[in-house]
Amino acid sequence: MLSSSCRRPARALLLFVGGLLALAPPVAAQEADEAPSRFPPLDTEVMVPDLSRPAAPPGPDPLAAFHTLPNGPAVDTPTHPTAPAVAVGPAQPIAPPPVRRLEVMLDWYPSPRHAALFVARERDLFAHRGLEVEIVTPADPDVPTKLLAASRIDLAVTRQPLLHLLVHRGKPLVRVATLVGVPLTALVMRTDADFPSPSSLTGARIGHANRDGEAILLATLLASQDVAREEIDSPDLHFGMEQAMREARVDGVIDAGRHLLPRALADDGLATTTRPVEDFGVPRHDGLVLVANRDHLSRQRDAIRRFVDALEEATAWILEHPEESWPLLAAAEPTLDTPANRAAWPEIRARLSLAPAALSQSRYADFERFLFEAGLIDERLPVGRLAVDPGTRP
Repeated sequence: MLSSSCRRPARALLLFVGGLLALAPPVAAQEADEAPSRFPPLDTEVMVPDLSRPAAPPGPDPLAAFHTLPNGPAVDTPTHPTAPAVAVGPAQPIAPPPVRRLEVMLDWYPSPRHAALFVARERDLFAHRGLEVEIVTPADPDVPTKLLAASRIDLAVTRQPLLHLLVHRGKPLVRVATLVGVPLTALVMRTDADFPSPSSLTGARIGHANRDGEAILLATLLASQDVAREEIDSPDLHFGMEQAMREARVDGVIDAGRHLLPRALADDGLATTTRPVEDFGVPRHDGLVLVANRDHLSRQRDAIRRFVDALEEATAWILEHPEESWPLLAAAEPTLDTPANRAAWPEIRARLSLAPAALSQSRYADFERFLFEAGLIDERLPVGRLAVDPGTRP
């Protein structure tokens, strides 16, 4: 317990503090007196403007600095606040993508070996890829590559041996697809042929229809027989090889379709013998290719790639629908519907290229080496000068 002497100072302190608190005004009351009233006090004079007097001239525009700033529906400024745009009138129609037109010339009359082209056209596979494709037949088998080199058509069908020959002659041609990846030609001879030397071809009349038939196939045949070119007769038959054989104007032809001509002649009672060109030394090669003009390839590459994609889809459909493919071809090209073509169709169908764009580098390099070693060309060209895959970057 605290003593009486300790309690006296504490009591005095409490009395002093209590007196100070009693002298201070209440806080709440002080804040209430200082708070402004919502209304002026009574008897306050109010200034009312005289609307009959002219208004004072306006002062500076406080928004003048903003008038020069960007404005519009996408710019939020004090003068042009952002507001949703409202379309007035109907929406403009969306324009369809442009259609690219390609003219393709065959190497011969329409044939079963051209099946991928006709099926792609009939099944609208070109149209689905934005292409308008016209397939035309040449007046002469030498015409397609000439027109292509002259930029008169977009694509031409030909054979790998002829492609090598023409590129070495300075033509701006390049392979972009393969329709048939095996040789299709053969030496077809009449069995009743009668020429001076039965043991060899000396004195024979062997016609040809194409430049590569004479310059490459016939030259290789004669070299294998050790027969000089001057010892035989080789007329240029163009489209008339079948008629020339029937009329016995020739003993045989060197670049005949091995699956077509023998059957067509047999239907007329003419017996023949067939010797594939590989048997006398011609290397395996692409039997049917699609070529473009190299000078225009850069701007046509995308269209050609879409074109070749359509061929691949068409070939897959042909192989998956063997019973439906021939009626479709016959309806698309009535001239195809002959006994010889119907008989040859299963053989040719099995030889269609499943991957038309795919390029065998070794095949083209090997054929260059063969031509060089046979003395038919003076130098070997790189494969890139002869063939490309249009789906790869240049």
